Amino acid sequence: MGREIGSTSYTRAQRTAYRLELRRNLDLFESYLDTAVFVVDGTIGMELEMNLVDEALQPALTSVEVLDELADEDYVHEIGRYNVEVNLPVTHPGGGGLQRLEEDVEDRMRRADAAARAHGSRIVPIGHLPTISEELLSGESWRSPGARYDALDKIVLEARGEEIHLRIEGEGRGLDALFDSISPESACTSMQLHLQVAPEKFAAAWNAAQAIAGPQVALGANAPFLLGKRLWHETRIPAFVQSLDTRPPEYAEQGVRPRVWFGERWITSMFDLFEENVRMFPALIPETRTMAEEPLLTEGAAPRLHELMLHNGTVWRWNRPIYDPGTDTPHLRLENRLLPAGPTSLDMAANAAFFYGLVHSLLGERRPLWSRMSFEQASDAFLACSRWGLEARIRWPRIGRVRVADLLVDHLIPQAMDGLKDLGADPAVAARYGEVLLGRARTGRNGARWQIDTVGSLELHGASRPEALAEMTRLYIEGVWSGSPVHEWPMPARRR
Repeated sequence: MGREIGSTSYTRAQRTAYRLELRRNLDLFESYLDTAVFVVDGTIGMELEMNLVDEALQPALTSVEVLDELADEDYVHEIGRYNVEVNLPVTHPGGGGLQRLEEDVEDRMRRADAAARAHGSRIVPIGHLPTISEELLSGESWRSPGARYDALDKIVLEARGEEIHLRIEGEGRGLDALFDSISPESACTSMQLHLQVAPEKFAAAWNAAQAIAGPQVALGANAPFLLGKRLWHETRIPAFVQSLDTRPPEYAEQGVRPRVWFGERWITSMFDLFEENVRMFPALIPETRTMAEEPLLTEGAAPRLHELMLHNGTVWRWNRPIYDPGTDTPHLRLENRLLPAGPTSLDMAANAAFFYGLVHSLLGERRPLWSRMSFEQASDAFLACSRWGLEARIRWPRIGRVRVADLLVDHLIPQAMDGLKDLGADPAVAARYGEVLLGRARTGRNGARWQIDTVGSLELHGASRPEALAEMTRLYIEGVWSGSPVHEWPMPARRR
């Protein structure tokens, strides 16, 4: 869905033609996987989505002006007019690669913030902007320009046949709201990690990423507030699922899969995921390569597989497979999509270190982790950790029921840092990020916990919820540029 499209509505004949081409793509991809040579440099990369706020800490609808100010193709639109996205340069995890990634994130955020300041706004890297209002999401001004966003909004609602219903448990009665667009999806801003993987290792890497999804999201949770309500520690997870849910409630009751999906089984090949996408999910944007004026093959290059790639972009797996034909030699990537943006460049680099190091370590085990736990166990841990963050209790092989913060401190963070060093990272780099991660897990203070505690403190001393959310956002922005990881951020001083 990153590419622009040419239409926002499609005929029955066009949908039929797309289905036939999609099946043809799938067959071609299966045979191509068996014979092709892929780039296997093991590079890593990141995409970072950020929010824009005005002087009153409310969403600033200035993305068009900010992107024009930046005039850099690495910065692009996201679906919300108060969002911008930056694509970071690829690097390697060895040596000082993660340190360079951290420096790149810091530099790109500062450039975006300078451009935002020129238009009366600031950037905020956070899972959910705490000051987003139901009024904004119920209007028409929230969406960025572009046919693909218009089409996605229209087609999801048409497939669903009724309004989007957000129902998320939390304080009081939780959140219960109806929307006549997919606008709540724009509230979900993430940090996406990319890992280039060889075809023969992709299934193991995906299985490993799924197995650790619960502890990973607990460690990085940073989205506890949505539309004024304190909900899950990582509310992005249920909000994103429900915002893009094409199923009416009856289909959900029948077991029809949601398009934002954790999955339901371990895999043996990357092809399993693409085949599952085609078999289980109807096309949302049925634009054929002919309509897009794109060839299936170019001389001496990998097949473009337009229909298959477009379809893959409308099934939002938390760990998504990516086939990139490139310009010379194709490559395969694992796209890890479950982490929120923020808080700081140091925190985000530490989150990346945990993911890359732990996945690598798990790939080297003689008895894979995923052979010792059920897929349902991994899925349950993911939901529990999204709900409760570092306070969650989950079941883990050979340990049993354990507090996830203790599992991270005693086992997973040390294992991830060992994996990072085995990848060739400088010991000092691994030690730096290990210290950040251990500090966060030991104190129990990730971004979500800091936000919850800060708002609670402000309300205890007389602030209303809207005032507390705005002030917390101001303090959060200060923290982003403080140079300190989130677990070291102070609580607000008492009002006099």
